[in-house]
Amino acid sequence: MIGLERGTVRIVPSNDEWPAAYAQERHCLCSRIGHLVLDIQHIGSTAVPGLAAKPIIDIAVAVASPADVQRCRPLLVELGYLDRGDAGREGGYVFVKERAPEVRTHHLHMVTIDDPQWANYLRFRDRLRVDVALRTEYASLKRTLQERFAGDRQGYTEAKSAFIRRVL
Repeated sequence: MIGLERGTVRIVPSNDEWPAAYAQERHCLCSRIGHLVLDIQHIGSTAVPGLAAKPIIDIAVAVASPADVQRCRPLLVELGYLDRGDAGREGGYVFVKERAPEVRTHHLHMVTIDDPQWANYLRFRDRLRVDVALRTEYASLKRTLQERFAGDRQGYTEAKSAFIRRVL
């Protein structure tokens, strides 16, 4: 099952159901905002087979311009996403989906296709998919950080940033 209480960190073993959960959500997104976006990609650790992860499906959506983000906002809210606003260089325009109050199942990051974040999302995911040693190192780091930051998602994310920069 996907979902994690807001602000917490829990790393679970890779789950073969994550790609299907993404595919189902992608289908919903395509039917609602497909005409407004350039691409939709499964990113983050749940997009890397065999990698332990927080049980939240991360999705990156590329648009041509910031105006397209504004066009998508009400449509995503209709799909059950919560509008969390513009995080800028820290994740683009962010939406979250919950299965219960404060239990996040999906994080959606909307950025323009020319934003370096778009290329970085795909490059990081793809490097982990092909490099077993790198994937193993990242899994180990995440488990260690989970122990230190179990109740501090922001601290956990910041502590991973040096590894992510090195991979990119």
